[in-house]
Amino acid sequence: MLAGCSGAQSVRATDDAVRAARYQDNGPTALTLYTVRNAGSDNGAHSALMIDASQRVLFDPAGSFSSPSIPERDDVLFGITPQVEALFVSFHARETYYVEKQRILVPAPVAERAVQLSLAHGPVAQMYCTRAASSVLTQLPGFEILKSRLFPDRLADDFQAIPGVVRTIIRENDADDKSIAQAAIDATLTAPQ
Repeated sequence: MLAGCSGAQSVRATDDAVRAARYQDNGPTALTLYTVRNAGSDNGAHSALMIDASQRVLFDPAGSFSSPSIPERDDVLFGITPQVEALFVSFHARETYYVEKQRILVPAPVAERAVQLSLAHGPVAQMYCTRAASSVLTQLPGFEILKSRLFPDRLADDFQAIPGVVRTIIRENDADDKSIAQAAIDATLTAPQ
């Protein structure tokens, strides 16, 4: 059921790679919870947290989204430009799964704390993506309503109860073969600009 969560390898991009990939969105500081849900049952399959702080990062615990051009430190991905964000969503949305995006504006100190907690978490074991994401969220001011969760759909339901959350559903009709999506991501990110 939690097939979207895989691996617990420690990955340590160099400081130079992280600095070079740094991206800061011009919008307000925010948290975005991504939940990958089964298109037939609505059951959750994966949780990830994008953080718009002094830079935009993606805490993708036990996630399988990656590219050589996206530096990673133990499940925290750097350089999350709008293009990379769109590729992340497209990687997960396909005929058998859809993506639920839940965004909430937060004060800058809360966003920075979320980045620090994500970086401090370390690599996440298979099937514990939601436990890791909820662990970060429950330590943030303003998110006391949340509980530690194991199932992505339960965390998404809890998150939606927080005032100010804006929910978007993303569906695609790609074949249920993530290797095709991965090849497209790699081609897009390595193409000459």
